[in-house]
Amino acid sequence: MSIKVTGTPQTHGTSSPVEEAVLAAAAAAKAAQPALARLTRDRKDAVLLAMADALVARAEEIVAANALDLAAADDAGMEAGLRDRLLLDPARVAAIAQQLRDTAALPDPVGEVERGSLLRNGLELRQVRVPIGVVGMVYEARPNVTVDAAGLALKSGSAVVLRGGSAALHSNTALIAVLRDVLQAQDLPADLVVGIDQHGREGVGVLMTARGLVDVLIPRGGAGLIARVVEGSTVPVIETGTGNTHVFVDASADLEQAVEIIENAKTQRIGVCNALETLLVHRGIAERALPVIAARLAADGVALHADEASRGILEASGTIARVSPATPADWETEYLSLDLAVKVVEDLDEALAHIRTYSTGHTESILTRDLESQRRFLAEVDSAVVMANASTRFSDGGEFGFGAEIGISTQKLHARGPMGLPELTTTKWIVVGQGHVRP
Repeated sequence: MSIKVTGTPQTHGTSSPVEEAVLAAAAAAKAAQPALARLTRDRKDAVLLAMADALVARAEEIVAANALDLAAADDAGMEAGLRDRLLLDPARVAAIAQQLRDTAALPDPVGEVERGSLLRNGLELRQVRVPIGVVGMVYEARPNVTVDAAGLALKSGSAVVLRGGSAALHSNTALIAVLRDVLQAQDLPADLVVGIDQHGREGVGVLMTARGLVDVLIPRGGAGLIARVVEGSTVPVIETGTGNTHVFVDASADLEQAVEIIENAKTQRIGVCNALETLLVHRGIAERALPVIAARLAADGVALHADEASRGILEASGTIARVSPATPADWETEYLSLDLAVKVVEDLDEALAHIRTYSTGHTESILTRDLESQRRFLAEVDSAVVMANASTRFSDGGEFGFGAEIGISTQKLHARGPMGLPELTTTKWIVVGQGHVRP
């Protein structure tokens, strides 16, 4: 049995002002979206390039707005990792603008033919990529997502409704104002990009039930936010999971290479979902590897939450490091800070079992020179991104050449892993006949 969804979601009782405002914003985005269907790739790319230029030109205004959010974050005692994600300076604004330019340089997926055939009866059949329609984004303290999501949505033919959280209210307001000004200057509806931050948590609840106005909802943030959206939405959701990310140092690993990879994965940027959170070390290399790894991480200010075997090795070696006993909670924690869980495992089998138990399905990496261990790890680990001899920080749409990403999906339907332009489209079937009727 199918359920017909109309263009206006059902409401019960008297609507609140917030409900009316959010539904009106979603309806405006839905009404604006068909304007993109008329645009060629060249026109869409020109809009993205104009947006990039405008962001750079108005960087001072954006940074000033961000300073208000940073001041509030400092007053609230925001964690260092979250504050780092919130921060905008001229260099980061320029990097965000470059993401738009990179997206403009990518092929337009809309209209691509996935498959097609001429049926025996003469019907022409094609499956083509088309826009999703209206994409809703719910995220926290990540103003770069505001621009990435808008750029990817526009290039793939969709309008976007953005809710970036109270912590980035001023930053997101300034960024969205720039994007909307460019749309108007390009003779396009400003409502192709709509922000609803001013409506707070109640606004998120309304967006989650705007089925018929919003075609898909993508949450990007902490476990609590993602769970709320996944569990409470009537709008279809693409889940972007948290990153309890693992690196396994196999017995055959190149130790010098391993130290560099682990340091990069943990410290290159701590407040992101692809940063290393749990280090597993094969017992066969642990006595050689752990003191060297711990010493390098200690110099970076990393605190280790270590199992008994790891602590014993570090104590015996005299390594100076911040070490505390690991608790069961440490194995399932996404720290987003200078903290790292460390465990010695007997072999590859135990490493695989640990990852199966505690992974959030985001990204895992093995450091090894043994091709059979590498083959097994890549085949048996069931995460969105699985690596060998590389830092988990490469698990990123930009690094994968997608121009930007709208999130990293940890679910298995529609999209998995970093999501770029193709993942923001769906398909429809085109059937062309010559007066055909079914016998």
